[in-house]
Amino acid sequence: MLASTSKWFHRIIMEDIIWKHACLRDLQVPDPGKVAFKWINLYAAAFNGCHSYKFRQQDKHIDWMRIGAFSFDSQNALLTENLIPPLKVLKEKTTEKMLESNGCCVVRNVKSGIWIADLQLVRCPVCDLNTCDGTMQVLDARHIELFLSEGYQDGSWDYELLGSHNEKKQANGASAGIFDIKHLKDHSTSAVLDLKSWVGKPNDWQPKAMITSYAVAVNTNLQENEGLHVKFHVMKSGKNGEIVSIRMSEQLQ
Repeated sequence: MLASTSKWFHRIIMEDIIWKHACLRDLQVPDPGKVAFKWINLYAAAFNGCHSYKFRQQDKHIDWMRIGAFSFDSQNALLTENLIPPLKVLKEKTTEKMLESNGCCVVRNVKSGIWIADLQLVRCPVCDLNTCDGTMQVLDARHIELFLSEGYQDGSWDYELLGSHNEKKQANGASAGIFDIKHLKDHSTSAVLDLKSWVGKPNDWQPKAMITSYAVAVNTNLQENEGLHVKFHVMKSGKNGEIVSIRMSEQLQ
């Protein structure tokens, strides 16, 4: 609106450095360095109300909540459904064995920079009933450039299943976390694992989230159930490209 008042204001407001400042300020993240798109477009993609289910599987989508933004300083991430310290990276195990034994896995070649995290509520994929209350939540994280990328827009990039984990006993809560492995021992990561400081009380059924500079986590307390089925998906920028989006879905058994 200010840019429309005069040519001088238009020239100043449209400077990319202005939008870079606004983007880093409003997302509360450090400067990622070089980016592939103009900051005004990155700002719009972050704050125009879009989320990944608006582009695909919109018929399954029920509701969503913006959690915030965090960063990947390295290219290695720990994905886990267990937010119990200490978090450990078992390098000798395969993804399948890590998921089976610990409900976590390590993914490499993650695109560094700013990531945006949302919590999605979607209909259970097992049925197509419109009456379904949506007993599946998804921790959905994406690189800030994803929605502007040609491969995403034309549909050539898609999610692939890394693996899954079945917990066939009562689960008190549906939890999920994404951590930059380089910063697992940071004080801010300890804050994510301090569940008493942010997870709701046992009779509070509203989803809760915690985000820091290099990690994001969610938890939803659950009523009586028969366990959880957790799936881990990633999207790459091409067949052998970097990981640009991560999804962790949690479905009641």
